[in-house]
Amino acid sequence: MRKGFTLIELLIVIGIISILAVAVVLVLNPAQLLAQARDSTRISDLGSIKSAVGLWLATATSSLTFGTTGLSTVGTTCGFVVTTCTLNATTTVTGGGWVAVDLSQTSGGSPLSSLPLDPSQTTTYYYAYKGNDTAKTFELNGRLESEKYRDLMKTDGGDRSLCTSWTDANCFYEVGSDPGLDL
Repeated sequence: MRKGFTLIELLIVIGIISILAVAVVLVLNPAQLLAQARDSTRISDLGSIKSAVGLWLATATSSLTFGTTGLSTVGTTCGFVVTTCTLNATTTVTGGGWVAVDLSQTSGGSPLSSLPLDPSQTTTYYYAYKGNDTAKTFELNGRLESEKYRDLMKTDGGDRSLCTSWTDANCFYEVGSDPGLDL
């Protein structure tokens, strides 16, 4: 009596494994999982910066001066209505970074060791900052890419929520302290 598998049996097992592998790839959609991971990073980064600037506003002892605009990568409109921003991919927290606020003036020092940059850093995906020195308000913008998080750009309470497609110039995820997020 022979022990082992026939060629037909091996081909059937390989075929079944192939079908299962294709089904898993189609169900999990690795491209969307990577986009969701980048979006989670974006949401977390912008939330951390918002908290750091808010803490700076509440505890800084010297005179507070907001920088006007900043952009973390190449772009022309930086996520604000008519504002053209200057590229500044510097991550320093002492006022020279793309968020033009000296976070080192915060009581106890800066809550961030460096400013985060968008995980993709392209002309479509980047972070943008704008502050109003008179009102002491600010706004941070970023674009989300995954299908899971895209609707946050429409429901974040900001003025850049007219999204006919997720890469529109009027479609950004906005956080900050400015009422209506309309800087």
